[in-house]
Amino acid sequence: MPETMRIDGDLNNTSAAREVTRIDVDPAYSYRSLALSETEDDETIRKVYRPFLLSPEITSRDWISKLELSTVVKLAEDDFQKTGERLKVLVLYGSLRKRSFSRLLAFEASRILFRLGCDVRVFDPTGLPVKDDVQQNHHKVQELRDLSRWSDGHVWISAEQHGNLTAVFKNQIDWIPLSVGSVRPTQGRTLAIAQVSGGSQSFNAVNSLRILGRWMRMFVIPNQSSVPKAYTQFTDESPEDPIEGSSRMIPSGNRMRIVDCMEEFVKYTILMRPHFALFGDRCSEREERAEKESKETEKARKEAEEQRVEVDDAVVDRVE
Repeated sequence: MPETMRIDGDLNNTSAAREVTRIDVDPAYSYRSLALSETEDDETIRKVYRPFLLSPEITSRDWISKLELSTVVKLAEDDFQKTGERLKVLVLYGSLRKRSFSRLLAFEASRILFRLGCDVRVFDPTGLPVKDDVQQNHHKVQELRDLSRWSDGHVWISAEQHGNLTAVFKNQIDWIPLSVGSVRPTQGRTLAIAQVSGGSQSFNAVNSLRILGRWMRMFVIPNQSSVPKAYTQFTDESPEDPIEGSSRMIPSGNRMRIVDCMEEFVKYTILMRPHFALFGDRCSEREERAEKESKETEKARKEAEEQRVEVDDAVVDRVE
């Protein structure tokens, strides 16, 4: 037997793995918050699109404030100083229930993103009509489409119902078109996905979300979150805890996974945002544009030639 052969095998193929470089923690950034303050924020936007915000007293000492996020905080701050723009994130959830666990998870994800300096806007699906071909001008449809165009990235969180997405969530995606004229509302956007389940852990909903994201020409981050038995993963609505508030996610591996997903999402979005136009540039579309321009040029040439002939004929008629 050759000396290089591993007797115990290498089931995980670890011998082929690259060496991982560990990034050192920068204490100056570990627990910093880049969140928009109330004085910096737009009053209307804050009221309509940031229902996840808690009181300053709770925000300053809750579990999210204690997360060590130095690498991504530093990256986000450097990006903001360079561009002068915060990452614009649209968050969608898939339930209209009063105590919706997909909404509660969406709020926790939004709080993490907000601490990382993102301009987070949560769309409320209440009142959005069922997809049809006649209500494109409905105010909720226009609101959703405007938010999608505005965004740099999306976070989608759905409950799993009957083994797949909820109708409430899918209806929102169906109202976002692949293209509106020359504008593609989701082209090149980054996407983070998560789901909640009433029973044991499942991945049916996140798998469907990943397919949807790809179909919408979005870059879906590799990580994802699936929260089983969601009714056991959040604190009660009342009484409110003086430190954490109410309806907060309890400590668990599931909670840390949503942190990992949001951290990864911000990193990818910072890297992708400057190159949206680059990744939207396709050979097939360049060829299509060139062919269209060639036809328009030829059409204009023929029309000009016809006008010239008509003018010449008119001149001949006057002479005669």
